[in-house]
Amino acid sequence: MKQNMTSVELKEQGNKLFSLRKYDDAVSCYSKAIILNPQIPTYFTNRALCHLKLHQWDHACQDCRSALELDCASVKGNFFYGQALLELESYDEAIKYLQRASDLAKDQKLNYGDDIASQLRIAKKKRWTVQEEKRIAQEIELQSYLNRLILEDKEKEISHLQSLGLKSKNEIARLTEKFDQYQRDLNGMFDKLDEQRMKRDVPDYLCGKISFDIMREPVITPSGITYDRKDIEEHLQRVGHFDPVTRTPLTQDQLIPNLALKEVVDVFIAENEWVVDY
Repeated sequence: MKQNMTSVELKEQGNKLFSLRKYDDAVSCYSKAIILNPQIPTYFTNRALCHLKLHQWDHACQDCRSALELDCASVKGNFFYGQALLELESYDEAIKYLQRASDLAKDQKLNYGDDIASQLRIAKKKRWTVQEEKRIAQEIELQSYLNRLILEDKEKEISHLQSLGLKSKNEIARLTEKFDQYQRDLNGMFDKLDEQRMKRDVPDYLCGKISFDIMREPVITPSGITYDRKDIEEHLQRVGHFDPVTRTPLTQDQLIPNLALKEVVDVFIAENEWVVDY
């Protein structure tokens, strides 16, 4: 490496090293470029990407914040920040920045294929999983609490009978059966909740590749890619007349309703009312 390189030359050298997967060396070049000119957001996002490759999530976050302070409309700054936050399990923040990256890419007519979309789907799914685990823990706690209350009431009533001198085996057996039935009914209800929970997941093929939400009006392009109609029409109007994934030319009149998938979506929503919170 020659001496007294400019910040641009250092950045280009870093790019070459990055392409060779020499991420630590690339970080060194980008760091030197930043020292020479700390006002260029690209230097920070390039170094952030190296940190992502090296699984250095905190360093990636720091570089992304620096880039966004210089240019809040940086797609890469938001995208890489969202990725790092996702790895750090800060799902709400990750979704916030990934969604912003997606919106900025649309506004700036930049095509990232399915890269941002796939990360956003992963973040939303992981956040849903965490929320679902909390719901399950709360339901288990509630079930245990209610079972404990039933047992306490059972013991109180049996003690009350005994205090009245009513120690008939038949009477106690009747009382025991009543409370045992309460427990069977209660645990049966929670068993049904368990069965429903096992199905509480939206398959990826029902989610749009642009909005990442479950599709309400799926349409298929000549390339064979299915999108939600409102999302693909907005893309065609705001970004350009091409398929977002394949980048082949596409116009609105080429969109064909995917009736088979629409039927699957409708049935899924009807059977899973929780989808509105997904």
